[in-house]
Amino acid sequence: MVKSESLQVHLKSLTSPAALKPLYIFSGDEPLLMMEAMDQLRAIAKKMAYTERVVLLQERGFDWSELLNAGQTMSLFGDKRWVELRIPTGKPGRDGAEALRQFATQIDSQEFGAEGPDTIVCIILPKLDGKTKASAWFSALDEAGMAIQLDSLDRAQLPQWIAGRLKKQGQEVESGSKGQRALDFIADQVEGNLIAAHQEIQKLGLLHQAGVLTEEQIRSAILKVARYNVFELTEAMLAGDLPRLNRMLDGLKGEGEPLVLILWSVTEELRLLSKLKAASDAGESVQQLMRSNRIWGNKERLYPLALRRVQPVKLRRAMQLAAGLDRQAKGLPVSELPSDPWDGLRLVGNLLR
Repeated sequence: MVKSESLQVHLKSLTSPAALKPLYIFSGDEPLLMMEAMDQLRAIAKKMAYTERVVLLQERGFDWSELLNAGQTMSLFGDKRWVELRIPTGKPGRDGAEALRQFATQIDSQEFGAEGPDTIVCIILPKLDGKTKASAWFSALDEAGMAIQLDSLDRAQLPQWIAGRLKKQGQEVESGSKGQRALDFIADQVEGNLIAAHQEIQKLGLLHQAGVLTEEQIRSAILKVARYNVFELTEAMLAGDLPRLNRMLDGLKGEGEPLVLILWSVTEELRLLSKLKAASDAGESVQQLMRSNRIWGNKERLYPLALRRVQPVKLRRAMQLAAGLDRQAKGLPVSELPSDPWDGLRLVGNLLR
């Protein structure tokens, strides 16, 4: 399985139909990045006469023979075909897993000449966990074609991504601290919502000519379109990033997210952090602890930092606060806590700085 950088290298190598693969598998949970990556590949394929498009959606009652027939049945019009199979849950089920393994075998058994495959199949999946990546059906697909994992951007990557987008439309921010502040401002406004970020950057292209954008121009044009989720909230907590945590709490509260769900997620993270802190302080390997507790993605980077930074006494206090906030959210009186449990969550975050 490759990342988006390898896909870009592959796309540049597609100078003839023979260079195209008969099967591509896209996996990710960021709609904009998925859409753009597929659009790039589809545009190249279209120039090479893959003009007939078929879209299949795996849902209840889906006939998997449609996929198996896709690579064998010729187009009614003699055109080359582009077939998309969308599996929204990433879980094809027993019959689907077997059909996907058969399809991968079918692809492996074919030989393609200078004209390339008659049909290109793209399978679209959400972000996959480690167990799914190790499954027989996914491994078979990965070997038969090209599997691309499109990772979401975290907050630290956003300013550079925004600068790159501005550059594509002939714009850039001021040099020095003003420019960095402007990029950080945009990132704060659009975090967690790349489609809206894309739209805001396009708006800057419409409002202002090519060239340097001032911080004032950017601040007056960008709307607050950030969207947060509980998973990102716990990441900010582990990172000790209190300003970001406060922004997320404000956003989640404004969006009406259930406080009980957020408290549960924060408490579970604190329990796991406390468990790993005790084990690592006792001499156990942090990397082994993360593998055994299935800590992946951004948290694989954040946990070692948090374990080194957070003192046991503060971690115990954070867990006590979380337990009190849980009682408070259920309507029980708790002394020495802010009247608003959302403010209590800020106290928890402050202890993990």
